[in-house]
Amino acid sequence: MVQKDVSVQKNSNIAYDVFNGDADGICALHQLRLAHPLQATLVTGVKRDIQLLQNFQSNAGDQITVLDISLDSNIDALKQHLSGGAVVSYFDHHTADLAFVHPRLTLHWDDAVDACTSILVNRHLQGKFVIWANVAAFGDNLISTAYAMAKNLGLSLDQAQQLYTLGSLLNYNAYGEQVDDLTISPAVLYQDLHQYQDPFDFIAHASNYSLLSDSYNEDMAMLDEIRPTCEQKYAAIYVLPSHSWARRISGLLANKLKDQSKDKSFAVLTQKPDGSYVVSVRTADPQNKSASGFCAAFPSGGGRQAAAGINSLPVEELAQFSKMFFTYF
Repeated sequence: MVQKDVSVQKNSNIAYDVFNGDADGICALHQLRLAHPLQATLVTGVKRDIQLLQNFQSNAGDQITVLDISLDSNIDALKQHLSGGAVVSYFDHHTADLAFVHPRLTLHWDDAVDACTSILVNRHLQGKFVIWANVAAFGDNLISTAYAMAKNLGLSLDQAQQLYTLGSLLNYNAYGEQVDDLTISPAVLYQDLHQYQDPFDFIAHASNYSLLSDSYNEDMAMLDEIRPTCEQKYAAIYVLPSHSWARRISGLLANKLKDQSKDKSFAVLTQKPDGSYVVSVRTADPQNKSASGFCAAFPSGGGRQAAAGINSLPVEELAQFSKMFFTYF
């Protein structure tokens, strides 16, 4: 999805803000543009639409800001933009094994288990809008890190819980096979949220917050009868049906399962219209049995140590996937 953002001031060159449509991507961009307002073309999509740099062409002098999408997954398009003369600022915490030095590339990268892209942006801005990094940390399921941030900000437990809910809702909204699956387009959600410097004002006054909350509650009710398809002592696999509600809730279900059973690893598989599966993986041992290490064994797999996924697992590979999953975890 490429959409013009006309909410801020004009710049002499074309600017592109390229961001993952989840909580981390939206909050990262929100912080940057609060600090440095800029008219930009927004390039975003559903959470798993991560090869965003191939969705547009740039020219010499154009400014490209990239947030929360893997450098490795965008390596060819990134090199094309740079060779054409674009200037790129890149913030991310996913795999960057193919990272390189270039005079027009500034890379802010850290794949530590307690880091997310919004935390990297917060470091860059020296804490200027740290409360939005706090929202993103909750949304990215960095729960202990997020509560520690809230405590450092002097927030009450109730206020921290409100940020937890907001981050979860922003993240929930990004899950789907296509933008039509989502409750709100990520570009529209970002533009709405960007009107608020204080997240508590967004919670109190934004109609889109109420819309997300109602949609989330309806979808979560559908999960009451969901049971694991396969389960062993240290791991379990859940398979969801091919429905929009299932595609919206798959990532949050994976996070919820992980929070409830910290010594267990989980895979949540959601069937796509073409019959293949989208896979969300959460690991109980990010250091020694990383989720990204497992998912990277599949052609469309990747992510980070604690949480990763596979964009398209063919149905005929389901049995092999299950065998590999229980062997690995």
